[in-house]
Formats: sequence, C-alpha cells, structure tokens
Amino acid sequence: MQPRRGRPKKRELVVSQGQRVELERLAQQARRSRSLAFRARIVLECWRGRSNAAVAGKLRTTGFTVGFWRNRFIAEGLAGLGDEPRPGAPRQIGDDKVEQVVRWTLEKTPRGATHWSSRGLAARTGLSQSTISRIWRAFGLKPHRSESFQLSTDPLLIDKVRDIVGLYLNPPDRALVLCVDEKSQIQALSRSQPILPLRPGQLERRTHDYQRHGVTSLFAALDIATGGVIGKCYRRHRSVEFLNFLKEIDKAVPADLELHLVLDNYGTHKTVRVRRWLQTRPRYHLHFTPTHASWLNQVERWFALLTQRQIKRGSHASVRELEGAISEFIAVHNHSPKPFVWTKTADQILASIARFASSTLAAHGPGSYARNQ
Repeated sequence: MQPRRGRPKKRELVVSQGQRVELERLAQQARRSRSLAFRARIVLECWRGRSNAAVAGKLRTTGFTVGFWRNRFIAEGLAGLGDEPRPGAPRQIGDDKVEQVVRWTLEKTPRGATHWSSRGLAARTGLSQSTISRIWRAFGLKPHRSESFQLSTDPLLIDKVRDIVGLYLNPPDRALVLCVDEKSQIQALSRSQPILPLRPGQLERRTHDYQRHGVTSLFAALDIATGGVIGKCYRRHRSVEFLNFLKEIDKAVPADLELHLVLDNYGTHKTVRVRRWLQTRPRYHLHFTPTHASWLNQVERWFALLTQRQIKRGSHASVRELEGAISEFIAVHNHSPKPFVWTKTADQILASIARFASSTLAAHGPGSYARNQ
C-alpha cells in the first residue's frame, strides 16, 4: 500500500512593496468597483498571515472564495484580480447607438405622445424592442412611469422641521408626543357582485364597479413612543368634531402628563373654539408641520397601513359596517403596537430638501419657475 498523502502545502503568498500599495488603493475603491475592492482585501488579509478560514470569517465569505483569489494573485499578480472575458457573441451595438437611445429618451418626445414606448423608440432608431428595453434597464430609465412632488414654501420650514424632528429623536420627559390628523371622506363601498375568494392558483377577484353607501372621517392620534393609536370616527369633518376628539385624547391620557401634538395646518385645527379650549389647558403644546409636508407627521404612515390592510380591499354595505371594521383594525393594532423608528436628523432632511430643490432648478434653468407663473 502506498502511504496516505496529506493535504498539499499551501503556496506561499508574496506581495511586493509596489503591489501592497496598489492593493491598499484598490481596497478603498468600494463604490467604484466593489468586486475588485473585495478581492484586494482578501489578498491583503492573506498577506498579513491569516488563514483562509479566518479571512473568510472576517470578510463574511467562503473559504473557497478566499483560496480562489489567493491562488489567482499568486499565479497572475494584480492582473489576476480582474474579471476574465465572458463567453458569448461580441456586442453588435456600438456605444454611439447606445448614446443615441439614451439621449433620445431623455431629450426628445415622440409626435403625439408625452413619452417614448419601447416599440416606438425601436421603430425610430431601427433597433429591436428588446434592445431598447435592455438599454433602459442598464441606465435605470423608465419613461412609462412618473412621480409627483411638492416642495414646501413655508417661510418657517427650517424651524418647524427642527422642532418636530427634535420631538421624535429626543422626546421630553413626563410628556406624551402624539401625531394627530384626520383621514377624511373614507367611502363605504360594496362591490356590485360577490367577491371571489383566494384559491390555489387563483387570485382574489372582484368587480371593478361598486355601490357607494356614504362616508366617514377617522380622527387618530399616534403615540410615537409605543405605537398605540387613539382613534374615533365621525360622520362630519369640522372643528366641532376635532374638538370632540381632543376631549377623547384628554380623557385617555393621564392628567399629570404634558401633551405635545404634531398637527398639520388644516383650518379645523386653528378655529377660535379650539384655541379657547386649549388656552384653559396649559399642558397642551401644538407643533404644526410645514405646508405641503404631511410626510413629517408619523400618523400618515399609520393611515397607509390602515388603507392597505383594511380599506382598499374591504367591501362594506354601510357606513356603520365600515366604522366597525376601522375600530376592529385599531383594536388589533393596539393589542401589540409597534412604534415607527425615526432615523433622519433635521440636518439630513434639510440637506436632502436643498439638494432636491437645487437639482429641480438646475433641470429647468435659472428663473424658469418665475417665467412660468
């Protein structure tokens, strides 16, 4: 019998001074080339004397990957860390044609339409529809989609953002911070025909038409510390209902706690009747969001959950039935509430707004907004 052989001896890794400098430079290019930076870090860790298993554990990869790039560097040096040419037919479309597709997508529109379709641009450029789609995916272009935006023109924007974000990130002691708002005109809708339930291989199906049975408005207050919600539905949406809801909050919150309410600028929040009621209760402190900045009020995120999970796909034959479904949703939510985690600082938010405003102005040129008014 031949003697049993052990594992082959690991090949020695030698890194010259020049190679080490270049590897350290490559390792810092994470944004430019993540894969190349990762391979450079593998070689540097191996050069420092760590085993393949130790390097794999530190860089959260496998021992096979570490050994592969270690051996590639030993065999080919720095050139071995690059990607090898991939198999397949050579590219048939030149860079000038790709540039033309991108430029036409961004700078031109077809006759009789507001944006290009992949078929329309394919016919115009002489390329195939699949080629246009691949170019659009590569450059992150989606002409068929659009989004809306609204920049706040509130002169106190900065002060209000700092005030409200300060409450979220550093709430005061012996106080409750409540995000308060109304979800108005919630329609009680029932489908004209019975809903076909979900089945294996078949989505839930419903008719596109419906019957209206009236509307209700939900007044809600979200506790940012616990995620719990105080909510009540009213048939009308006036300052009278808002004041009644404030009284509901007053009964629900212990009298020894200060109350900080985050509100928007809706007229029902600022009527004489509401102000007089608040003046006799000094524990209330109101914090108004900037105009066109409802995203700063956390209860809006909770309203989105309510819409997604209950209202959007619900079918209610009466307003009373709709209000019962909303009350049940609130009760289930409050059984195990979870607060939303606010992470952005006021400086980060204001810097983001400034960048967006600058890019918007740059896209249209100086003074273009004023000329269009």
